[in-house]
Amino acid sequence: MIVLLIFAFLSGLITILAPCIWPLLPIVLSSTTTGGKSKPLGITLGIIISFAFFTLTVSYIVKIIPFDPNLLRLFAVIVIGFLGLTLVVPKLTQIVEGWVSRFSGKFADLTRYNSAPGSAKNKYQGFRGGLITGFALGLVWSPCAGPILATIATLAATQTVNAGIILVTIVYVIGVGIPLFIFATIGSRFFSQTRALSPYTGYIQKIFGVIMILTALAIFTNYDKVIQVKLLDAIPSYSNFLFKLESNQAVKKQLEVLRGKKQMPEKAPMNKNIIMVTPSSSLPNLGPAPEFAGIEKWLNSDRPLTMRELRGKIVLIDFWTYTCINCIRTLPFVTRWYEKYKDKGFVVVGVHTPEFEFEKNTNNVLGAIKQYNITYPVAQDNDYKTWRAYDNHYWPAKYLIDVKGNIRYTHFGEGEYEETEMHIKTLLKEAGEQVDAKTVDLEDQSPTMRMTPETYLGSSRRVFGSYDLEGNWDVQKEYSSSSAGSALEINFFADKVFLVITPLTGEDKVKVILDGKVVNESNAGRDIKNGYIRFSEEHPNDLYNLIDLQGNPSNHLLRLEFESEGTK
Repeated sequence: MIVLLIFAFLSGLITILAPCIWPLLPIVLSSTTTGGKSKPLGITLGIIISFAFFTLTVSYIVKIIPFDPNLLRLFAVIVIGFLGLTLVVPKLTQIVEGWVSRFSGKFADLTRYNSAPGSAKNKYQGFRGGLITGFALGLVWSPCAGPILATIATLAATQTVNAGIILVTIVYVIGVGIPLFIFATIGSRFFSQTRALSPYTGYIQKIFGVIMILTALAIFTNYDKVIQVKLLDAIPSYSNFLFKLESNQAVKKQLEVLRGKKQMPEKAPMNKNIIMVTPSSSLPNLGPAPEFAGIEKWLNSDRPLTMRELRGKIVLIDFWTYTCINCIRTLPFVTRWYEKYKDKGFVVVGVHTPEFEFEKNTNNVLGAIKQYNITYPVAQDNDYKTWRAYDNHYWPAKYLIDVKGNIRYTHFGEGEYEETEMHIKTLLKEAGEQVDAKTVDLEDQSPTMRMTPETYLGSSRRVFGSYDLEGNWDVQKEYSSSSAGSALEINFFADKVFLVITPLTGEDKVKVILDGKVVNESNAGRDIKNGYIRFSEEHPNDLYNLIDLQGNPSNHLLRLEFESEGTK
């Protein structure tokens, strides 16, 4: 636990360098132009207390008192905008004070900015004013999330907060608070001790007041997220640095303990291929291939197949699942290999091992078989028995088997298609078949740079990406179900974005917004029509292509607005 706390503190400490916090720093600086020496402490405490409290408790509060969490964001916008307005129009403070003084003589202590410098009253109101500003900022701040913060958010959203995660959160916000307090203090001292600025204090306050109002408008319109995305696009190295910092094995193990979950099967690492081969022309013998076990149904085959009856053929076992984007990118190659070599004694068996419950549905698998033009046999391994027989851990995974039933080559993940086909040719030649030197001419779509990894919206899977759920959501182990008026936001770096969706009906309405604008023909995926997701009538539970940037991967903010209830 000590190691995790150290890294949580370090992660918070470097947050001041993160593009995600930069849009808020002008407000922090603006607030320090008035209010005395205690105001930086008030701002800092307000931000970290507000952020920690609502991150850990908002899902519980909404459960007890049903309300739209967006109201908290709206409240923060109003507070920030009002504070900015009082800097632009100082008389506004006096007017408001006069209106409420009949109710509370103390109200002036909360809002007045013009008490005599150095007075006890000025210190008190400076701290209280800073606390209010910081409280509002904590409500709207969404830090760049690495594995540690993602775990905090996930456990909070699924109402599984425990003492360990509370301690990690406290240590994280302490790390955030230290550089933030230093920044605010330096700003406060600069404005209070720089004599050359004294004649222009009124103008400076008005300029910063305008900045606060513009920031409030940006938050209200969600344009602050667009600014964050553009900053991340300009400095992508920060996200990679944060991920590497928090992804060491000690931190991973302790995060797993906090989650209370065993390690789940994983998608194959992006561009990381585990290939057991020798540099010679002869492939090594990796042992006998296990028999198919626990297959529920055989598709594209009139009878169950066995490894025994496939002796004498070259067999490629391909573990896949139809919503796995990594798997989908490999299918064009696998199907072409099958068509090219099936008359030479080459057989492909697709072992469909489901990642989600709905993927066990045979009709859904049949729909995917048709969609991706799969003509080779597919085995439904719904109980993971064949998966476990092969001791497999990845989607996709390939096992190449010779005529004697021995595994001669394995490959996990995308890429290396030419090498895989050459190994198929090698085994065919060993079996006495004549094959040419040409390989399948298809474009390798494996990502060549670090992309946003798969992000799971259910409670039982690890979340590496940063996303926000707005409104009321029913978060279950494998999915999150929307309510009318809810929304999902995620910052991503990729060329294409896919989402597994199960609509309640074919009439569900989900609007797709990219960087604050409804998607159009230049950036919409194939499953989008007029800015909305077009759900399949035949197979509604599917992987939907939402964004297609035409081969130009970059940082963007994706927002999905759910206009109907029950979309999973």
